[in-house]
Amino acid sequence: MGRWRIGIFMVLGALMAGERGIHGHSGEEDLVVGLPGQPEVDFRQFAGYVDVGEKTGKSLFYYFAEADGDPDKKPLTLWLNGGPGCSSIGGGAFTELGPFFPRGDGRGLRINKHSWNKVSNLLFVESPAGVGWSYSNNTSDYECGDESTANDMHVFLMRWFDKFPEFKTRELFLTGESYAGHYIPQLVVLLLNHNKRSTNLKFNIKGMAIGNPLLNLDKDIPSMYEYYWSHGMISDELGLKILNDCDFDDYEFGGSHNVSAVCNDAVTEADKVVGDYVNAYDVILDVCYPSIVEQELRLKKYVTKMSVGVDVCMTSERRFYFNLPEVQHALHANRTGLPYSWTMCSGVLNYNQTDGNINILPLIKRITRHHIPVWIFSGDQDSVVPLLGSRTLVRELAHDMRLQVTLPYTAWFLKGQVGGWVTEYGNILTFATVRGAAHMVPYSQPHRALLLFKSFVKHQRLPITTQPAIED
Repeated sequence: MGRWRIGIFMVLGALMAGERGIHGHSGEEDLVVGLPGQPEVDFRQFAGYVDVGEKTGKSLFYYFAEADGDPDKKPLTLWLNGGPGCSSIGGGAFTELGPFFPRGDGRGLRINKHSWNKVSNLLFVESPAGVGWSYSNNTSDYECGDESTANDMHVFLMRWFDKFPEFKTRELFLTGESYAGHYIPQLVVLLLNHNKRSTNLKFNIKGMAIGNPLLNLDKDIPSMYEYYWSHGMISDELGLKILNDCDFDDYEFGGSHNVSAVCNDAVTEADKVVGDYVNAYDVILDVCYPSIVEQELRLKKYVTKMSVGVDVCMTSERRFYFNLPEVQHALHANRTGLPYSWTMCSGVLNYNQTDGNINILPLIKRITRHHIPVWIFSGDQDSVVPLLGSRTLVRELAHDMRLQVTLPYTAWFLKGQVGGWVTEYGNILTFATVRGAAHMVPYSQPHRALLLFKSFVKHQRLPITTQPAIED
């Protein structure tokens, strides 16, 4: 889940363990016997810590859900949320694509029937240290940025494979959303460099997919105001003023101090007009009123608030659930007794804001040249990182790489209905929209998101007729 807006985002033992399979690995100590209020399931879950910095006592918390059926035959998918500084466990694992959602009373869980663990084993990590239950014994580690985050995730994966050696050679897909548009490509490049040097473990990378990703501020920021205008959220006069007076080539992540005063006034006015009563991450959803829902949670009421089929108060229900002592105990979480409550986005990180200015497109170019399929997907109801910017960036990247259009822009389908639109370049680079989806695509359109993920993992195109090419 993103958090940013303009002006306001090893040897013998390991081999033996591998032969023993999933029921004999050293990660057994992290087995989650059962979460409070959890429905019964046939797959297993693991959660715990992986140390990534002995000198400072830096440790990252993870949650791992086996695939629901034949986990030993299915790939491994890493998912990271963005922020920077927001929890992949709170977001991806328990709000979007994991096997469970919080119940409306905040004291139990319900099944996500469109969980991505129907297709893959799923790994979620709270990264960097300082996010969620990940921590360091030295607060200087909370001064961090893209480079240190990628390096720590590299160490994490190496050591997680020591816990779960049977996954060392498994097909690996790297996925995420929002500021993970930075996290994931930078990590993939680091793993490719590792593979080039390593004579031992090599990461079996089979694809990268990122949703509503921050890729390049020059396009992603102006597309926000273009989205406001095109969706009737600001007036013609204000939209034209921003279009004519703003040069976002000089914009910097975290603020508009490098744009003109006239432009700054205009975008400030636009943010004010859109206001706090529209969910910028999904403009068609109602908003949740946290003060009301939190009072009801304390009173043990079942208060699920639905808007177009989505529980808009799930974030409050999730925070309540994760702060129950019995939940933290079951997850082997908060082993140091952190002096603050679990929250979705960190309040202790001092993340290097200038890293948001990095242009990620050269990294994507490098990744595709290693013959790794890249999917960029966008929920079309997101005004924070709208499809308008992402689609343009993918098209310009394909043009720069001289990739031919191998699938013209067309609708794709799920159960006879349009699931979104998709185009493909050079059989290696795909851009897809998900109709009716938010910034957090699996949260608001779980069935369509699952079909998209299934197509990605199976190296198949999304179905472009009403007769699907793969089971939906």
